[in-house]
Amino acid sequence: MTERKLLILFGSQTGTAQDTAERIGREAKRRHFRCRVEALDSYDVANLINELLVVFVCATTGQGDPPDNMKMFWRFLFRKNLPPTSLCQMDYAVLGLGDSSYPKFNFIAKKLHKRLLQLGGNPLLPAALGDDQHDLGPDAVVDPWLLALWDKILALYPLPPGLKVVSPDVCLPPRYTLHYLAEDSLHPNSSILQPAPPRTLPSELHPFAAQMVSNQRVTAESHFQDVRLIEFDVTGSGITFSAGDVVMIQPQNCPEDVQQFCQLLRLDPDKWFLLEPTEPDTALPPHLLQPCTIRHLVTHYLDISCVPRRSFFELLSHFSTNELEREKLQEFSSAQGQEELYSYCNRPRRTTLEALWDFPHTTSAIPPEYLLDLIPRIRPRAFSIASSMLAHPGRMQILVAVVRYKTRLSKPRRGLCSTWLASLNPEQGDVQVPLWVKKGGMKFPADPDTPVIMIGPGTGVAPFRAAIQERVAQGRKGNCLFFGCRQKSKDFYCQAEWEELVTKGFLTLFTAFSRDQEEKVYVQHRIRENGRLLWELLNSHSAHIYLAG
Repeated sequence: MTERKLLILFGSQTGTAQDTAERIGREAKRRHFRCRVEALDSYDVANLINELLVVFVCATTGQGDPPDNMKMFWRFLFRKNLPPTSLCQMDYAVLGLGDSSYPKFNFIAKKLHKRLLQLGGNPLLPAALGDDQHDLGPDAVVDPWLLALWDKILALYPLPPGLKVVSPDVCLPPRYTLHYLAEDSLHPNSSILQPAPPRTLPSELHPFAAQMVSNQRVTAESHFQDVRLIEFDVTGSGITFSAGDVVMIQPQNCPEDVQQFCQLLRLDPDKWFLLEPTEPDTALPPHLLQPCTIRHLVTHYLDISCVPRRSFFELLSHFSTNELEREKLQEFSSAQGQEELYSYCNRPRRTTLEALWDFPHTTSAIPPEYLLDLIPRIRPRAFSIASSMLAHPGRMQILVAVVRYKTRLSKPRRGLCSTWLASLNPEQGDVQVPLWVKKGGMKFPADPDTPVIMIGPGTGVAPFRAAIQERVAQGRKGNCLFFGCRQKSKDFYCQAEWEELVTKGFLTLFTAFSRDQEEKVYVQHRIRENGRLLWELLNSHSAHIYLAG
């Protein structure tokens, strides 16, 4: 009998596709499949020709682009020299997650389905196209599609004799077991924060601990929005970047939240532990150092400030010792309870930590080894780089709007990364921030005579500050910037810098201060007023236009 093996590969940008892939993995285990769940770029794509049964779960990002963790796979799959029979022994299914308010809705899933077919793959079902815009979210498509998929798969790979599908009421074993270490078994040098850095360029797995040099508020104290210009020292990191590139920053939870979490779950934050996979096919989490303390795990790894997903409540319901709490958790994890869950979690942006507060009996009964199944890891955040290495060698600057807003919950909502960055004060001692650089989507013209028209209201001006600094350092003149904000006196970022460049003839600047007069004025009004100049630049000088929000 053929081995009942299932491979689930995902391409995920924000974590939704990964969460769905892991859900399919759990459902496969309930049907007694040997199952691996992997990011597409972690999987050795050359082995794909040997796989018999694969489910692909992929998101679409931006303008129909593949997520970052499937870019290499994508390039490989579309190589012209792959024979049309490459995947003739593979049965596959593709599940797409997208948003129908974008023109290229689920473009990656559709294209992947078609390409696998061209390479000889045998589709078990038409591609599923989950839609964020649906009242019930992507689950409206995913739930019925998965039922149909299991019917197809079980027809090909029936359950072994004497085995039944494991009931949803039974809790599956955790992915990892936690082995607590005795204090005296620790080697004095096993510092978890400083693994020996390999001499490679900084990346997600090996970020560079950059020294924060300055953290300056660039909006007036009386202004509602706190915006920071933050500078890092990247000397010796090997990092290089040009205008339009992006810096990825790995944030961490604040000490108060970490303490609350440990109290709620009755965990000793200073306990050291080692993780061991429960199944041989499971890899250890690559971003988590071993051995590690509970405090390190909660501070740097578990995303306790994210809005919890349906799978969180489903797993939580298994630990509940309290009937009322268990009923509510089961409702939140059922297909019927999704509107209720949306009102409880997504609309008010309730965090995982706050949800745990609301289920105190259940929370105190969570077995620690399930923490990595329950709570996703903290994802890095992307910022446009707002400076040029030509103007500031060895340095990197970013412009950060500190995210803070109200919902119906009494406590204001705060962005994890921006709040953490704003709280760091390099004047009070050594401050290090883990970061690495990614190529951005904006490319500025190589020809020095091509004029550049940049439209960057608010913090959208960040990549244009980098571009202008770079171009001025190269002696290029044709720089035209449209900048908009609320008030000239409160949030006109980098005002002195722009005005100096205007005086020196390097910059043509148009500003729109929306609240400085009776009727609101925005950048689009200034564009319309200067239509003749813009047309002249476009028509006679082949200018490039860039827009960032």
